[in-house]
Amino acid sequence: MLAASVSHYALAQEPGAAKATPKADPMKPIEDVPGLPRVLLIGDSISIGYTLPVRALLKDKANVHRILTNGAATKDGLAKLKTWLGESKWDVIHFNWGLHDIKFVKDQQNVPLADYEKNLRELVAQLKATNAKLIWCSTTPVPDAKQNPMRKTADVIEYNAVAKKIMDENGVAIDDLYAFALPQIEKIQLKANVHYTPKGYDELAKQVAQSIEATLPAKRLANN
Repeated sequence: MLAASVSHYALAQEPGAAKATPKADPMKPIEDVPGLPRVLLIGDSISIGYTLPVRALLKDKANVHRILTNGAATKDGLAKLKTWLGESKWDVIHFNWGLHDIKFVKDQQNVPLADYEKNLRELVAQLKATNAKLIWCSTTPVPDAKQNPMRKTADVIEYNAVAKKIMDENGVAIDDLYAFALPQIEKIQLKANVHYTPKGYDELAKQVAQSIEATLPAKRLANN
């Protein structure tokens, strides 16, 4: 069973403390707890939002790291992935690209679908070379409202379908965060915005943490 969800915005104030505990920073590197599996989160600002609650939910089960930047689009991933992976060994990598690919820049999609497929195939090949267990996270819903930059629901669906095809062909597990978020989207997403409320990120974190926990090396979990 996963622990209770934790807001990603701040740590609770300790009883008797003179002032509130400083806010935790999802972009701050963490130190590994020896013996626990090492997990890497790769993604855009949505993943930044659920990093801290995922880390809290997997406390004492995994060292949950993230890339120390916004993962942006697939073309950015291709330029930076080797640096993000570093020389460390990863047991599990939970990754996503999509929202920055489908956004419109000067009336054009940032990364057209054909390029997205080509880029994502190369990224998966590089990730498979790490020998980590891989989990693809589907791109989350976008609101049917005017946004800046503009994104369209039809594109999320189409790009997710291409990503699923690639993952199925490569035997990569899928965390369908799109399907998880969609039925409750009015309650958890900001209005006319791709981002989420604090409660919304806590809800996303439950799904992400479950998908990661199901993939953690059994031997290391048994030693916790």
